[in-house]
Amino acid sequence: MKKGFTIIELLIVISVIAILVGISMPRFKGMQDEGNITKARGELKTLQAAVESYAIHHTNLAPAALADVTASSPVMVSVLPTDPFGGGADYGYAVSGSRRYYVIWSVGPAKNGSAAITDAGVATITNTSSCIYITNGSSTADGGGEVVDPPIGCG
Repeated sequence: MKKGFTIIELLIVISVIAILVGISMPRFKGMQDEGNITKARGELKTLQAAVESYAIHHTNLAPAALADVTASSPVMVSVLPTDPFGGGADYGYAVSGSRRYYVIWSVGPAKNGSAAITDAGVATITNTSSCIYITNGSSTADGGGEVVDPPIGCG
């Protein structure tokens, strides 16, 4: 009597393994997105603290560009983090003309979030199916979006 597996048995085992891998891959992608969302939330809070610190030390004016916080004293962040959904790009940053209000955002899992802010402090968030953002003003969004620690009045 021969010991070993037949071709049919091997094909069945390979098929079962392929089915299990096919089932687990979408769940892995979902867990990866959840991890990146959590990372973006934490980094946005850090960037908000850096922008607020900059404003405190510069007559209550937000930085003209997000990169300005790396050269400010005291140093809150020495290197700007990159957006986990941006493919190596930085987080988005918009400041009002008066530099009193700002909005910082991640493009989110759909990679299409963006924002703008007015001198009245109203942040307009567009393509918000997955945009993650933080602002010191109030906000209007076209589809919800996710506000990190929303200040009073954020939508």
